[in-house]
Amino acid sequence: MITIQVNTDKSIDAEERHQEYFSTQISEALKRFESHITRIEVHLKDENGKKESVNDKTCVLEARLKGRQPVAVTSHADSIEKAVSEATGKMKVAITTVVGKSQSH
Repeated sequence: MITIQVNTDKSIDAEERHQEYFSTQISEALKRFESHITRIEVHLKDENGKKESVNDKTCVLEARLKGRQPVAVTSHADSIEKAVSEATGKMKVAITTVVGKSQSH
């Protein structure tokens, strides 16, 4: 099981069920890299607080990899759910690249 730590700014509702939902979504998406990951940190923020605007929700995912430098990706979207989903997709690509390079050497 991948350890996932969710951090939010003061304008994001950090309900336990939201954190559990995002942790499950990220964990399932990155399951095949489980042996390479020591921890995932999730940073969620709303750039404009209570004001509505386009792509103002940000998700930064940072994967701590065994014996390697951390890998970080960022996604901006209209909703936290979409930002997390897009960042997770970017993280899959990034980890695939890092792990693939190390296995080819």
